[in-house]
Amino acid sequence: MNIKIFEGFWHVLFDVATALIPLFFLFLLFQLVFLKLPWEKLQDILVGFILTYAGLALFLQGVHIGFLPVGSMMGEKLGTIENTWLLVPIGFVLGFVAIYAEPAVSVLTHQVEKVSGGYIPQKLLLYTLSFGVGLSIALSMVRILIGIPIWYFVVPGYLFALIIVRFSNKTFTSVAFDSGGVATGPMTATFILSLFVGIASVTEGRDPLLDGFGMVALVALAPIISVLTLGVIYRRKEQEQYEKEQLRTKAHSNDR
Repeated sequence: MNIKIFEGFWHVLFDVATALIPLFFLFLLFQLVFLKLPWEKLQDILVGFILTYAGLALFLQGVHIGFLPVGSMMGEKLGTIENTWLLVPIGFVLGFVAIYAEPAVSVLTHQVEKVSGGYIPQKLLLYTLSFGVGLSIALSMVRILIGIPIWYFVVPGYLFALIIVRFSNKTFTSVAFDSGGVATGPMTATFILSLFVGIASVTEGRDPLLDGFGMVALVALAPIISVLTLGVIYRRKEQEQYEKEQLRTKAHSNDR
């Protein structure tokens, strides 16, 4: 089968330009009025814009000719396997590696570690997000196989997230809700989503529109709950550490 790699590429180039040009002119406005950066720094930023434009265009073209068709075909094949329960662990693995490889998640975890001064390690946050999204993809597989409505997961999940905020570390709360949006990035919204539509299209009694979609809502919810849970663990450790320090101080005062 002949694949036209650059079919529709001009349309992709136009869409990416439409998205980046307003940002470019906004930067020029700030440069002229406020920033006034030296020419050497300005050159680096302009090269960055060019690389971003080329990277986004090539990525989106790859999505159109690669990720979407492959995800759909894999989903159709997986949906026809005899032991359908295997879809649950397969979904966990796919969710884990998709988030682990997600560029936006890498940026988030790096920024969190940098801003927190190492208080929240990058690897720990990355594994927490990957594990949470892996579980959400596994639950989405269960939802397709059994036919459970999406709101059975979403409503209790967000209620639980709002409750656990009260007991979580405050530092983790803002990170948790940002990570929900970051996790639903290009890896999830292209490959995993098309995979689920493919599975639903070949599963008896399932509608691709009703059952194939909704997975992204669970993916957005999973990092929130997993990071807030990590905040609860951190808060307990901090409380235990504080109590130990208080006991040491008290014992030291008694010795005197």
